[in-house]
Amino acid sequence: MKSPKFWIVVLLLVATALVLYSRGDTDRVVASEPLKLMPETIGSWTGQDLPIADDVLAVLGKGDFLNRVYTSSQPIDISQTSTPVAANLPIGLFIGYFPTQRTGQSIHSPQNCLPGAGWTFESHSYLPLKDINGKSFRVGEYLISNGETRQFVIYWYQAHGRSIPNEYVARAYMVADAIRMNRTDGALVRVITQIAPTETVADARKRAVRFTSLMAPMLPRFIPN
Repeated sequence: MKSPKFWIVVLLLVATALVLYSRGDTDRVVASEPLKLMPETIGSWTGQDLPIADDVLAVLGKGDFLNRVYTSSQPIDISQTSTPVAANLPIGLFIGYFPTQRTGQSIHSPQNCLPGAGWTFESHSYLPLKDINGKSFRVGEYLISNGETRQFVIYWYQAHGRSIPNEYVARAYMVADAIRMNRTDGALVRVITQIAPTETVADARKRAVRFTSLMAPMLPRFIPN
């Protein structure tokens, strides 16, 4: 017997197809800057782009993608951190933006792609996060592991000024926005950092949250509201 989640996905996909068919062949695409223009310096972090393999791009589909690792050579001010040296571990930033999802291209969930790469999920939660300007984001947080390697992940779906950590809710909003605004654009934002053997999960989370709070205000340039 199929799970309720399966039928929810089926219904959303059918609803999406019907709505997009009724709205015509093209979306209203709002101008935005390419993700490659995301600042290479964010706070004390400096970024370096990482290539995305052709087979991965084929799975992702037609969109604009940023895959970058940010490193810091300076001590990061994370109060009450048990291991300050570990605060300099790299931060990985991936953003996948789709100007339209009408053609069958859709945002992939981390829950689908990470297990396929050998990662398992130890914990998962939805929490609020504020950027440095005080704007609130609703994000998902994962603790994942692959053998002895553990990583902390912050992610959310962003579209039209909303931050949504649940893929089914994000798809429901996409259907509603297709009806109201003739727009299906949206993005997945993912921040990830390794958890050093000598640090706690809380330390890794502080590092990821600090970076995210600095990076998030830049997103409307690349993911239009």
